[in-house]
Amino acid sequence: MTENKKELKSIMPDPEGKPLKGIRGEMVTFHEDPFLVEDESKCYSYFQDGLVVMQGDKILAAGPYSDIAPLYPELKDIDKYENSVIIPGMIDTHVHYVQSPMIGSFGDTLLQWLNQYTFPTESRFRSKDFSESVAQLFMGQILKQGTTTANVFSTTFPTSVDALFEESERYNTCMITGKVLQDRNLPESLRDVSAEGSVAMAAELLDKWHGRGRQLYAVIPRFAPTSTPKQLELAGKLYQNNIDKGVYMHTHLDEADDEIEWALSLYPEAKNYTDIYRRFGLLGRRSVFAHCCLVKEEEWQMLHDHDCSVAHCPSSNLFLGDGMFKIWEAKQHNRPLRVGVGTDVGAGTNFSLPRQLNEAYKVSMLRKHSMGALKCFYMATKGGAQTLHLEDKIGSLAPGYMADVTVIDLHPTEFLKWRMQFNDFILDRLFILQTLSPDNLIRATYVAGKRVYDRERDRQLMYAEEL
Repeated sequence: MTENKKELKSIMPDPEGKPLKGIRGEMVTFHEDPFLVEDESKCYSYFQDGLVVMQGDKILAAGPYSDIAPLYPELKDIDKYENSVIIPGMIDTHVHYVQSPMIGSFGDTLLQWLNQYTFPTESRFRSKDFSESVAQLFMGQILKQGTTTANVFSTTFPTSVDALFEESERYNTCMITGKVLQDRNLPESLRDVSAEGSVAMAAELLDKWHGRGRQLYAVIPRFAPTSTPKQLELAGKLYQNNIDKGVYMHTHLDEADDEIEWALSLYPEAKNYTDIYRRFGLLGRRSVFAHCCLVKEEEWQMLHDHDCSVAHCPSSNLFLGDGMFKIWEAKQHNRPLRVGVGTDVGAGTNFSLPRQLNEAYKVSMLRKHSMGALKCFYMATKGGAQTLHLEDKIGSLAPGYMADVTVIDLHPTEFLKWRMQFNDFILDRLFILQTLSPDNLIRATYVAGKRVYDRERDRQLMYAEEL
């Protein structure tokens, strides 16, 4: 096997700092965007015998073991993985943790599905105990699937926001969430009492959580039809007043035909669905729009001009029959967008990003656009980091980055062990893994340098402070 290398860089350890920790095995990390660069060799590095050196929560070096190990003679604590591949921690750019209790519910249409299953389920998150129990389950599920950062919908109640951030703090993961703003066209049990009160509540949560450790806040109007113009106006002001602090805006866009018709009937002055959000100051860097299945060219251009990002949620779109995300349009070279991948649980049918990549490939193939493992795993790592404007902190195995690392088992089943003997090229093997991805695909998940999930450990999941 040949190694595809980039220039070796490293950082010397802090002699007064924490002990060094290493992870050794086959390793892949990503660089240039393969949707925009024809030369694949510029887009990734592969090391047959790689080493990641960490100190505390940061990566000091990553590259060939033979080159890196001599730079750190004091490094003795190394986790070595055979028949595995080490990649950056994966990033879920759109998921509803509060819909975990209803995953797999019969769909029919988006709006019918929301009314029959989603709204009654989310109404239960007024309860602190229920919120905490679901947050605990959700965090365990995504860590078992190798996800270390997620952009998450909570729901109306502050209890749902606090529960997720508190559980995220225990693992030291980077989670982005916020109170969902929704003051019309949904049941009273879930509806905000007033636009002013709901945004004031969001502002309080923003002050409480944004930048606390690794936690980040998002202003979240559910989607235009469930907010009054006043609520969208106030949400836009809250977002714009805090955008320079790294606050996000997260919502849905152009998911289904009936949704678009409904939105435009409520906001007839808008040129298109995207223009509704523009008019209220909700377009900007760190604006993340989920789905975008039915986007017009003028909307793509508007999103690009405002440096917005989009989350491709293939499992959800197929499940509800909403449409097919056209990534070749989103990545058009004259106005490319930042694109990540989202599980979108609970319309999405699993918590696994590799399984979502399997669906993304199929969606592209239905329109005769091939999307191999390089593009797919780029979306799930560095592409996801770019989507969240965190590409200088996560999504890569490189010096100075957070030590979020996923270890994928190349032989998780007897069949896959047998199957892998027929392919040596790393991108071929990654494609096989995303296509067949069994539930036990992930061997270990490291968050900020701590092995919070280990499939072979008696206690598979452990909080950061326990390690």
